[in-house]
Amino acid sequence: MELPTPAGIESALANIRPHLPETPLVRSELLSRAFAADLWLKVETATPVASFKLRGALNAMVRARERSGASRFVTSSTGNHGQGVAYAARILGVSAEVFLPAAANPVKAAAIRAFGAHLHLVGRDNNEGKEAAQAHAEATGAYFVDDGESLDVMEGAGTVGLEVARAKEGLDAVFVPVGDAPLITGCGCALKAVQPGVEVIGVQSSGAPAVARSFRSGEREECEVDTLADGLATRFPARRALAGARTFADAVLEVPDEEMLGAMHTLLESGHVLVELAGAAALAGAWRERGRLAGKRVVLILSGANATTALIRRALDTPPLIALPSE
Repeated sequence: MELPTPAGIESALANIRPHLPETPLVRSELLSRAFAADLWLKVETATPVASFKLRGALNAMVRARERSGASRFVTSSTGNHGQGVAYAARILGVSAEVFLPAAANPVKAAAIRAFGAHLHLVGRDNNEGKEAAQAHAEATGAYFVDDGESLDVMEGAGTVGLEVARAKEGLDAVFVPVGDAPLITGCGCALKAVQPGVEVIGVQSSGAPAVARSFRSGEREECEVDTLADGLATRFPARRALAGARTFADAVLEVPDEEMLGAMHTLLESGHVLVELAGAAALAGAWRERGRLAGKRVVLILSGANATTALIRRALDTPPLIALPSE
């Protein structure tokens, strides 16, 4: 199965750079002190869609236009990838239709509409929405932008890792949120190509553990979803994304929602960054591993910030992972 390559990720960076500047990589002093490590935040919330997802969607759509002249696009998503496709369609002057679960995050749904895409609310989760979206694309002749199986999406997502690897030498570990796994696949490829010794660690909700368990077993496992982290809500993994994760990642951890809520609170208070629950997963995973990270250079990828007000309130009602120093 064809997987991302360093050359493909370089090409993706050239495709997206005219439309998306490099996102910030900033050192957090308070988090560094709490971890006794050199801790950096890759702030993927600083994009027009408040998520890294624009990278993969834009690269896939640019390449599809070059290959076949595609001008109509369809996708399925839990929300952030749908926003990426909707925004990319607007800047490329093409049309887009996005399928979200019936109970989709209203912040993400509103943004997709605002970017000008036609929105369909279908099914109980993204897996059911994907079936409907693929059928619709086939019936209408539109190009389907597949967030789990598309090599172009993975190589676009991999530009996050390429920016990190080039910006900061001597990396020991990078923690990456895992939903459908294109991000960890692309980032793992780019990071290990530039810095072969870096450890790439995925973090998934224990309420949606399909990729983590499939990563460990080597077989695609279906797991029911019971998580507040809609960006990580995958019932079973895509084949290419799972193959990529098992090729380029060193581990995929599971963390409960409560720890991600605490991490979300911590990032607001000590990191000065607003994230959604999926965006807090990297910190929650790193906190579990903190005993072995002392003295190391660590990057947390903050993947998105499309949180509802209710979720932000709940995070603030959850104790943070670290206490602010009193002196």
